[in-house]
Amino acid sequence: MLMRFFYLLILIVIISSCARSVSRVDPGQQIDLSGRWNDSDSRQVADKMTADLLGSPKFKEYADAVGKKPVIIVGQIKNRTSEHIDANNYVKKFELAIFNSGLADLIESDTFRDKLREERAQQQDFSDPATMAHWGKEVGANLMLFGEMTSETDVYNKNRVVNYVTTLFLTDMETNKRVWYGQQEIKKYIKN
Repeated sequence: MLMRFFYLLILIVIISSCARSVSRVDPGQQIDLSGRWNDSDSRQVADKMTADLLGSPKFKEYADAVGKKPVIIVGQIKNRTSEHIDANNYVKKFELAIFNSGLADLIESDTFRDKLREERAQQQDFSDPATMAHWGKEVGANLMLFGEMTSETDVYNKNRVVNYVTTLFLTDMETNKRVWYGQQEIKKYIKN
């Protein structure tokens, strides 16, 4: 009987030591577990680059020349690093920062425009003419923001330095002239 109790106690200790602990943290809190690119890096770069873009003299000069808020479409930001980075999530951070700035209007990406066009086409057949969306009313973009992410890694023994570089271009859709060119780096030193 005592032996059974002892085994039961050991079993309880083993099971409880294997239990996972989960706690909620502030989404803005920076947590680096692996040293790889993470949500804090995406947010930091998107905020800094968007502030740089919208505050740049070239952007303000462009806005003054068109005489209204420029309309921006955020294109592709290519991931050319050796890591898997969700570029779509990264693009959404730029879109959110531009939208919330109030300094430019934002239009939907090609994927969402296609969905909207499908819905508009269906409305032509199935919706009340007084409430349906009409063709030819889309707003065209003046500017497209696109770019790429790269990384360089230096390794010695168990130490690593990774330098992430995001380069973005804001280009006039009509003239292909660059209105703004920005770059932001994050360097991480990882000791094992």
